[in-house]
Amino acid sequence: MPGIQDWIHKLEEGEGTHYIKLAVMMLGLLGLTVVYDIREFKNFSTQEAMDTAQLARNISQGKGYTTDFIRPLSIHLLQKHRGEGVPVLRDDHPDLANPPVYPVVVAGLMKAFPFRYDIQRGPRFWRYQPELLIAFFNQALFFLAAFLVFRLARRLFDVPVAWVSALIFVGSDLFWRFSVSGLSTMLLVNIFLGVAWCLVALEQNHREEKRTGLWFILMAVFTGALVGIGALTRYSFAAMIVPVIGFFAIFFAKRRIVLCLAALAACVLIMSPWLARNYRASGTLFGTAGYAAYFETDPFPGNCLERFLDDKFEQELARTEFRQFIRKLTVNAGQIIQNDLPKLGGSWVSAFFLASLLIPFRSIALTRIRVFLLLCLPVLIVVQATGKTYLSTNSPEVNSENMLVLMAPLVFVFGVAMYFILLDQISLPFPQLRSVVTGVFWVFTCAPLIFTLLPPPSFPIAYPPYWPPGIQDISKWMKKEELMMSDMPWAVAWYGDRKCVWVTVDAPFDPKAKVKSDFFTIYDYQQPILGLYLTTLTTDARFFSQMLKDKDYAWGRFMLECLLRTNVPAGFPLKSAPRGFLQNGQLFLSDHERWKTPSN
Repeated sequence: MPGIQDWIHKLEEGEGTHYIKLAVMMLGLLGLTVVYDIREFKNFSTQEAMDTAQLARNISQGKGYTTDFIRPLSIHLLQKHRGEGVPVLRDDHPDLANPPVYPVVVAGLMKAFPFRYDIQRGPRFWRYQPELLIAFFNQALFFLAAFLVFRLARRLFDVPVAWVSALIFVGSDLFWRFSVSGLSTMLLVNIFLGVAWCLVALEQNHREEKRTGLWFILMAVFTGALVGIGALTRYSFAAMIVPVIGFFAIFFAKRRIVLCLAALAACVLIMSPWLARNYRASGTLFGTAGYAAYFETDPFPGNCLERFLDDKFEQELARTEFRQFIRKLTVNAGQIIQNDLPKLGGSWVSAFFLASLLIPFRSIALTRIRVFLLLCLPVLIVVQATGKTYLSTNSPEVNSENMLVLMAPLVFVFGVAMYFILLDQISLPFPQLRSVVTGVFWVFTCAPLIFTLLPPPSFPIAYPPYWPPGIQDISKWMKKEELMMSDMPWAVAWYGDRKCVWVTVDAPFDPKAKVKSDFFTIYDYQQPILGLYLTTLTTDARFFSQMLKDKDYAWGRFMLECLLRTNVPAGFPLKSAPRGFLQNGQLFLSDHERWKTPSN
């Protein structure tokens, strides 16, 4: 048996030093996580995060892939597919907006851990426990991505580049914000790195001719399957099959046709069952998400597309001319190139990456992987530009439409490599100064995170407009089977666990009009709406240019009528309102005084 001296030698000079360094690194990472979560964790602030979370909860509770956040457009698609006269809100509403991978993964998390959805009342509210657990899960994915960055950088370059790349990734303020956002971005970053790892392995073995033809086909299938899984995490990721096929076509000579077909077939095969499900449910392959290109065109400003219900929707689609799509592409692509590309991943290391494009690498592998990144770049710019919606306006950086951020880890790797190339050109007085200069470089690249962690800490609640205890209390005035309407139905669905329809484009000013508003279309022919909850999302509109003139703010005028006349419009079925809401810029109307006898 080894003696005590042997153990000491292993710890000081042998293999034990590796484990000591690893333990120190893990403790440091854990400490950084604790500090960040204590000071900067914030409840969900995006519609997408709450939408995905409530969908995952329904899956975990055995309700199937159904949603409590009901878009009027989703009602329209289901009604059109099933035929008139067949109400679509009587049963659980199938979700037509979100691909399945991330909600299913979060649903598994909810089954495995004790999620407490009811908010315990106390002297103060700071954090919603389910959101904290989801953040921990995404931070675990963040650290997994950092490990993959290290492994890829070491395989492509060397150990110093690997360490600095991983540390810059861990020190990225933008990725920390994504890690607590509740979005699927961290999962998608890992999938993208998995695709890159497969391409690196395929390229190396193709040059060295160490594998059989079957191995290459299986790896191409696996790569295509990863793209398919990514597409079922975020539909726009399906475009990544283009640079993957381009990479095979350019560099794999006689194998190119087989590998391209294998990857494409695997991607299509993975996606097909889900697309078939969407088509059976709604007559569309991608549900409401398939109309993303129409957002921010002339007929569909802001979020009004998802709030359309009547047959005029098809007429408005027909009004959208091809030149409007081109204009959306060019305007948004120009903004991406001007603003997003120079600070890709929230770090100016991307500038080193752009500079590295001017330098030829002696390694064939590096040159080819860089070509893959260059193939990804225009594809993701086009996808991000054409798919931009109001979600990017509401949260400019941390949103699911930010596709360029997926490239950031590999951009960091090539940017750090460029830094070391430049560092090698500098004559330093003594070798130890090289480490000091690199440390200063790392500190400057991580400056945004450092300043974020400096006092004062962030307020942990995304208020206004989201106040989880208040939303949950209001929602509990309704029974589980009853239907609400709100301007933030995603929050009602997540915090309140109640079915809620998004407010329609029009508001019910005159119930006796020849053409009834969409509110009454739902109320009379689908399911009675027994609660209307409007918040500062509606009342914070500009008074003249939006509330009075813009048809998309009809509900703002509705609230104004209720405020000035202290009564609801004649014929409106919801008459009762609790006191004190209007003075906070909110309105709740119901069929009776539910707040006196809350439902369970």
